[in-house]
Amino acid sequence: MAFLREQNLRLKGLVAVIGCVFLFSCQEKGETKRFSLWGKKEVRQTVPVPASFTADSVQKLSHHLDSVFKYFHKRRGFNGTVLVTKYDQVVYKGAFGYADFYKRDTLTLKTAFQLASVSKQFTAMSIMMLKEEGKLSYEDSVQQYIPDFPYHGITIRMLLTHRSGLPNYTYFSDELWPNRQVPITNKDVLNLMAQYKPHTYLKPNTRFNYSNTGYSLLASIVEQVSEMPFAEFVQKRIFKPLDMTGSFTYSPNMAVLTGKVATGHTRYRQKRTTDYLDTVLGDKGVFSTVEDLYKWDQALYTDKLVSPATLKEAFTGTWLKKKQHEDYGFGWRIKPLENGDTAVYHGGLWHGYSTYILRNPKDHSALIVLSNLPNGSLSYLKDIRGFLYPATTDSATTPNKGMVASAKR
Repeated sequence: MAFLREQNLRLKGLVAVIGCVFLFSCQEKGETKRFSLWGKKEVRQTVPVPASFTADSVQKLSHHLDSVFKYFHKRRGFNGTVLVTKYDQVVYKGAFGYADFYKRDTLTLKTAFQLASVSKQFTAMSIMMLKEEGKLSYEDSVQQYIPDFPYHGITIRMLLTHRSGLPNYTYFSDELWPNRQVPITNKDVLNLMAQYKPHTYLKPNTRFNYSNTGYSLLASIVEQVSEMPFAEFVQKRIFKPLDMTGSFTYSPNMAVLTGKVATGHTRYRQKRTTDYLDTVLGDKGVFSTVEDLYKWDQALYTDKLVSPATLKEAFTGTWLKKKQHEDYGFGWRIKPLENGDTAVYHGGLWHGYSTYILRNPKDHSALIVLSNLPNGSLSYLKDIRGFLYPATTDSATTPNKGMVASAKR
């Protein structure tokens, strides 16, 4: 009997190995469908890789980017980590400077940064996952989940697209929160709004008006619908399935529970301390690394979290009147690049952190930059975009030429 059990286990192991080895794929309308012996299907969006994208071209691109970011670090004060991809492949990554200037603790690619408003895309994804599961609708009113919410006529879609007109909680909390030594939570923000009814900026759905309050409300809705804390939902439903082991949400004891975390600084390299607003999640509060954000970027070309149809709406503009050739979807800004492609991106700035992620679906490229020294060095990202996506009609307008020349000297 022991022999038979051993043979049965060996047979199961062999079948499992065969199931892993004999995966095959077929191209269909830019999607790769992978099938296992058990019939499970995984869909991944693909783009054709040009013959010019060779190991040699990747090496040259990596060398140029290394020169540019070293120049940024030495001459313009860039302090942070960076990762760049093209055709789904990492072509460059690097770490420059210190996680803590006082301790002279150097940054690594494993260092986590507060993502600031880049956190909003994880909040939007949480809502999209619940919508796809039929647990909510974008047209639902806030009162369906938060009955005592005092502002009427606001839907989940308006929160996602910054069309609620709600006042900024980071401002009215300064006036209404009695003790700034006590951390404020999402529930506390809701209570302040219910009790004091701060004046709104606009009537609902009037126009785009960027709202941190709206995304903190979305996190509260996720908690009501999923019946678990927002931090737990994001960890279980997004970070863990994507193997984002270096990602987490803010908590007072996070330094004990996590690995290396970059300290936020002022532009003069003085350490920023956390305050009572850090405990509000949804609009900010996610910490991650450039390598984990690469996993996030890659997952958005698959159906691991939501279907392509659901995700498409997140990258679809919602502005009725175009402003400066940009738009906004669900947690993502949308803008044309110098070469004519359309990218989705978001930046963040909060308590000594400055962050940026840009994705170009046309060539499956990404630019991910995390910094803990908001000294204006990320203002030169337009030069990096110009280098990665040079204008084709008039090379004289390409903004990176001077920068690249300076970096080579």
